[in-house]
Amino acid sequence: MRMIKWQNGTVITPDQTKLPLQEVTIEIQTVEQMAEAIKTLRIRGAPLLGAAAGFGIAIAAYNSKAKTPTQLIDELEAAGILIKHQRPTAVNLFWGVDRVLNKAKSINGTIEELKAAVILEAQLIADEDTAQNHAIGKNGSVLIADGDTILTHCNAGELATVEYGTALGVIRAAWAEGKKIKVIADETRPLLQGARLTAYELKRDGIPITLITDNMAAHVMSKGLVNKVIVGADRIVQDAIFNKIGTYGVAVLAHEHNIPFYVAAPKSTFDLTCRAVDVTIEERDPSEVTHIGCQQTAPNDIDIYNPAFDATPLKYVSAIICETQIYYPKDYPTFRKTKL
Repeated sequence: MRMIKWQNGTVITPDQTKLPLQEVTIEIQTVEQMAEAIKTLRIRGAPLLGAAAGFGIAIAAYNSKAKTPTQLIDELEAAGILIKHQRPTAVNLFWGVDRVLNKAKSINGTIEELKAAVILEAQLIADEDTAQNHAIGKNGSVLIADGDTILTHCNAGELATVEYGTALGVIRAAWAEGKKIKVIADETRPLLQGARLTAYELKRDGIPITLITDNMAAHVMSKGLVNKVIVGADRIVQDAIFNKIGTYGVAVLAHEHNIPFYVAAPKSTFDLTCRAVDVTIEERDPSEVTHIGCQQTAPNDIDIYNPAFDATPLKYVSAIICETQIYYPKDYPTFRKTKL
């Protein structure tokens, strides 16, 4: 099922903050509404953020009253700045904005032709993401054996993409091939994307799912209950992968227990211009840590540290699964020279 759709100037997408208890659709008609949806995680997941960013620029074009192409480009650039400002770590957000803006700047035509090109480019991003996710699933399924139990952290499924998923795309592809697999999902504190979203998706699809708290991962690995780990990524740089906070710890645990640790992501998530030290890690509202929903769980007036992501060094990554191939550790040193 498509997670994001364009319909006559309106972007339609699920409100992921309401899941799993409520299935609520939101309709986004302004750039400001798109920015708010991204900031509040109504829209989340690296590939989906790329598509949402593209549609955000499309909304700006659709609503523009500009009289000249130059004025329209200025408006689109302003919209891009607002969208990029919402979340600093996931590179697909920046990629989606830049791709559509670059398309707009390449058009030498009327305002209406420019608007049409922008909207088409945003729709192409969404269409391509769907195809890429299915390709990632097919490529990665060869790494999954019949009978495997796979641990995953956060949500890199259909809800994090336009359709199908990256890490969960691999799991879905293996399941579709008839492999009798099981999944263990970390709850993924503080916002519980594993508990709320991954468990919701897999239960809906009939794939066996067991939910554990984050601090149970070492225990289940030590008991031999995990054969593989698969996660998504929000940015892949020269020396690390950035993913939801807690991923680094899972990778270290997998390494200690000789469990393969795989990353599934499209090439739009690669940012090989930088290293881990160059990346700004988003810090989110302290209330995400001090509260679960509306219920306060911590004392008042204490210091809170709430980074949304962490960096896992590539030495812990057994393979990176993309839409065109699987990269293994022997390939990592050549990343900077690789034309992705």
